[in-house]
Parts: sequence; structure tokens; C-alpha cells
Amino acid sequence: MLKLQIPKNRINELIGHLRDNFDPARLERGWAYYHKGQVAELELKHGVEVHALVRGTKRYEVILDLDQFGKSECSCPDGDNCKHMAAVAFALYAPFGRPELLLQHLKQAIAVRSRQQAKQTAVSKAAEKRQDRFEPPAPDQTPAQWQKFFDQQFYGFSLNQQQSIELFYSAVKEKLLPYGEGWEQPLRGLYSLHVLLFVMRKIEQFYQETKTSYLSYYIETGCRTVGRQCLEELLRLVPRLDVALLAEKASAPWKETLGLLADAALSGKESPLSWSTVYRSVWWRMTSYPAWMAEERARLRLMLESPELMPRRRDALLLAEAHFDVIEGDDDAAREKLEALSKREARDYFLYLHRFYEEEAWDRMLAWLRWLMPVVQRAQQEELRQFCQYWMEAVQQQTDDGEWVSVMIALLPRTYHFYTAYLMKAQRYKAWIDLQLSNRVSPLDLYSLDLQTVEKHDPSLMLPLFHQAVERCIAEKNRTAYKNAVRLLKKLHTMYKKLNRSNDWEDFIYRLAMKYSRLRALQEELRKGKWIP
Repeated sequence: MLKLQIPKNRINELIGHLRDNFDPARLERGWAYYHKGQVAELELKHGVEVHALVRGTKRYEVILDLDQFGKSECSCPDGDNCKHMAAVAFALYAPFGRPELLLQHLKQAIAVRSRQQAKQTAVSKAAEKRQDRFEPPAPDQTPAQWQKFFDQQFYGFSLNQQQSIELFYSAVKEKLLPYGEGWEQPLRGLYSLHVLLFVMRKIEQFYQETKTSYLSYYIETGCRTVGRQCLEELLRLVPRLDVALLAEKASAPWKETLGLLADAALSGKESPLSWSTVYRSVWWRMTSYPAWMAEERARLRLMLESPELMPRRRDALLLAEAHFDVIEGDDDAAREKLEALSKREARDYFLYLHRFYEEEAWDRMLAWLRWLMPVVQRAQQEELRQFCQYWMEAVQQQTDDGEWVSVMIALLPRTYHFYTAYLMKAQRYKAWIDLQLSNRVSPLDLYSLDLQTVEKHDPSLMLPLFHQAVERCIAEKNRTAYKNAVRLLKKLHTMYKKLNRSNDWEDFIYRLAMKYSRLRALQEELRKGKWIP
């Protein structure tokens, strides 16, 4: 069989036409014709037309127009996109690859397209039914009906490179919040809460659905970012809710809301959201309703008695049960329960630290900070940052900073930036220098203002830091490092002069030159600096 080779870009266009315009049965027949050698007399005419003969029940003339495929022709009675055209297309593809593999690829692509079309049709029909079924949110509806309307409005929304989770968040707020603007309190606040809960629920859904997608990292990052925004907004909204009015005049929707939060927070499933923080924040507003709290605690104990609890769900229930002890001020009982957790995360307790900071309950804050020490050692950097900030607030209420310093030292090197900033602020310059020496930090990498402050206080404190840095530069044994060593020596010389220790300087520079007399490049740099003759 003649193999007529045409440009690769034309072949790619031809494959696209086969995928978009041919059904699998005709492709199968076309490949069979090609495979049996029934394609003959391939010829390229006018630069874009491929002429060929295909032997079927008769000999059929085929003309494929590579420029405008719609103008292609075949003398058979089958009409457009016939099996004979497919046979010629497979013959043209043969120089580039195996036609039988191309056939399988085309069949798979057509099957995927068919499934997508069927799914889109189903989605459209479902959306039409939902449009007829649900009315816009109203104050006399239940929260479940609000949530169903929200689902209907964003049914079929999916995340991709064009539609981000940030876009979804903005669209939800713009479209759904206006429905509740004219409502009276407390339902207006409750409705706003449910809009946020809907966004969080969808974030969790998107997170689960796209875990195997090639966009999973991009989507997961977006979900966590928007999830934090929702949580921050929700934690600002919850204190403004009129819980007394909700419990009195809207007890049914309020109980339904508490149930929805419990379902999300106590499930124990993996999530990019801190549902537990939402659940505990809301229940902290219910201290004036002991009967409601007692009922919830009894429900938690009953669930904890189940022998078939998975570890994650058991942890979620323990965290919730311990929270009611915290509400009642019995932190020791709460921590005793929390010791039974299979896994402790520092971020789960920042809710308490923040509350105690606002209430200036420093003793309670310090007790929780001490309890969190083992957990923070393996926490993420952002969690460690928050932990250190709370410690810095608490230490100001103590008579001395000994405990704070021991905590910072225990968590080194991760607490280096917090500890060094604190030592500078506290004017503990000797300890600041010791920290830089132990971490082998060069003066070239420190803030010049910090160096000037310490030098102004006592230049002699700076000498060990610069001596160490000079030795480390020389140990690198390259010209750039030697030049940095000379820069440091110039500053070191200035400090020796300020201290009236010129003789010590001369002795030091002599011993340095003798110690490294075989390093020719270093000797040259020392001569350029006029340190040695």
C-alpha cells in the first residue's frame, strides 16, 4: 500500500474530525478496510485534496479535503462521514503511528463525550425540575428549605481553571445574601449564618470531589483559603447573633441550625474546614440555657458509649464534650478528657486562647499554653506563630520571663525569629548575641539597626559574633567569601578602636594572617585591605 505522508498538523486536524464527526461503528469498518489493504492509489492533489480508491462491494472514489473537511466526498451511497473516508484517514495516519491504537483512542474519546453530554442533559433536566420545586427563601421557611434553595441556585457548579472557589464565594454572597436583607431580627442574622454554612458545606464537597483531579492542589489551596475567610467571618457574626431572641421566638429554626452544625462537626470526616471551632463558638453563646446544654451533653455521652466509633469520630466527640467543661470553667476536667484523643492539633485550642486573651484570664491562658507545649513541637509554622504570640501576651503579665525564655529555647530553631525579636525588645543584648552565635548567624544577615543598637550599648558584645563570622567566611575558601571576611574585618577593626584595644587588634590580625598564610587569595584580599604588608 502506498504511504502518502502529509504534515503532522494536518493529521491532527484530521483526527479531530474523526473524533467529532464519526460514530464508532463507521470507524471500526473504516479500520477494517484499511487493515485488509483495501485502500489504494493514494494521491495528493492541489496541495490539500487526498484522492484514493477503496474496495468495498464496489470500488469507491474518496476525496478528503484537508483544508475544509466538510467538502470531502465519497462515491458510495452512505453519505457524509462514511466508512470509506475513515479508511483513507487511517491510511494517512499510518506513517505517524499505529492505526489500531488511534482507533481505540477515538472510541474512548467519543465514549467520554457521550457520557458528558448525557450528564449535561441530566443536569439540565434536574435544574428545570428544581426550578419548579423551590421558592426563594422566606422567614417562615425552615433552614433546611433555605439550604435546598441555595443548592438549587448553584446546582452543577464545578471548579476548574475558569471557575475558582473564590469566584464561587463571591457569587454566593452576591446572589443569596440580598434575600434576607429585609427580614427582621433574629432571622436576618440566622439567614446570614446559613449562607456562610452553605459556602462551607460546598467547600467541603468540592474538596472531596476533586481529590483525584490534576487540579487537586490548586483546588485544595483555594478551599483552605476561602474556608479560613468563611470561618473568620462566621466568628465575627456569631457574637452578634441575638441568641436570647432566637431561643425564645425562633427556637425551631435555631435548634435545626444547632443540629446541622453538630452533624458537620461530630462526623469525624476529613475536611479543610474547622467545623469544631464553629460548633464550639456557637455553643459558647448558649450559657444562659442550661437545659439545652445538658441535652446536648447527654447526647454526646450517648454517642461516645458506642463501641464501634472510628478514631476520628471519637476525637470529634471528645473535643465537643470537653468544650462544655471549658464553658463551665473546669479546664482541668476538659484537659483530662482531651488526653484521651488519638491525635491533638494545636489549632483546635486557639479558640480558648483567644477567648482568655479577650477576658484577660491570664492564668487560664497560661495553663492551656503549658498543656499545648508537646503538641506545638510538631505543629505547622503558622500555628507555632500564633502560639508564640499568645505566649508573648501572657508573659507580660508575669513577674519574670523565665518560663517564656525556657519555652522559646525548647522550641528552637523554629522559634528563632520570635525569640530574637523578644530579646532585642527586652534589651537582653548578651542573650541576643549568644542566640546568634549558637545559630551561626552572620552579621551580614542581621538587621543593621539591631547591630547598631547592640554596638551602641556595648561594642565588646559584638566581637565574638564578628570573629565567628570571619572564620566561617574563610572556611568557605572562595574569593567571594574572602571579600565578605574583609568587610567584616573592617567593621571589627572599628569596634576594637572604639574599645581602645588597638594592640589586641594588631595581635589578632597578625595571628589570622599567619594561620591562613597558605590561602593565597585570602592573603591578596588582606593586602588590598591594608591589613598586612
